[in-house]
Amino acid sequence: MNNYSNIIFEIRDDYYFVKINRPKNLNALNQDTISELKQCFDFIKKNSKGFFGVILTGEGDKSFVAGADIKEFTGLDQKASIKFCMNGHGLFNNIETMPIPVIALVNGYALGGGCELALSCHFRFATKNAQFSQPEINLGIIPGYGGTQRLTQIIGKSKALEMMLTAQMINSDQAFQFGLVNKVVEDNKNGIYECEELIKTLKRKAPIAIKNIIKSVNNFYDINSDGFQEEINLFSECTSTSDFDEGVKAFIEKRCPDFKGE
Repeated sequence: MNNYSNIIFEIRDDYYFVKINRPKNLNALNQDTISELKQCFDFIKKNSKGFFGVILTGEGDKSFVAGADIKEFTGLDQKASIKFCMNGHGLFNNIETMPIPVIALVNGYALGGGCELALSCHFRFATKNAQFSQPEINLGIIPGYGGTQRLTQIIGKSKALEMMLTAQMINSDQAFQFGLVNKVVEDNKNGIYECEELIKTLKRKAPIAIKNIIKSVNNFYDINSDGFQEEINLFSECTSTSDFDEGVKAFIEKRCPDFKGE
């Protein structure tokens, strides 16, 4: 299934596959690509039942996403830049709040907006040739798609400031050491295999509990939310599901649970 110009979208057996397909531009995120990704993830969010994850990657083996499309920065004034940022925030917030996990397979450059896109995903796997950077300071600006917030949340204040203020590029091993990525994989083929293995694990878990864990963890970073109270609410919501009854029964009977997402 692919009705897009800048991305490839496939519905696979038990997960969705999304690939940014602008290899001549190192898969740079222009506004048209952001619009297509918005449509794609809106569809996934509305049709998540029976699916257990999303794999998001870039075409080729050189680049995941080499940042925003700098050509679109020409003539960007204060008013236009707010709309520019809000478009990215809308997409990345949607990815972060998906009811099924989104796995970024970072295959090459993840620079600027590309790094921010990966940060909005729930898991990040990186090929050995992956490179991460937030180089916006070299253009006289700051990350505008949530990078100052998510990078700090994930790797801590000092390392995040170091990356953003120096524009240093880090490789996959450094990214793993920083806690920026969950796993380093050999190449694209091995990366897809590892992503699919993770999805197989997730497939054995209770879908409503997965959704509520994502929601509860996100509440930790929401200053308008009482994360502890929301955890109680989401826990109690789970206890009203058939999956909860099945999970307890399976534990007592010493067998694997058969969750239905109900």
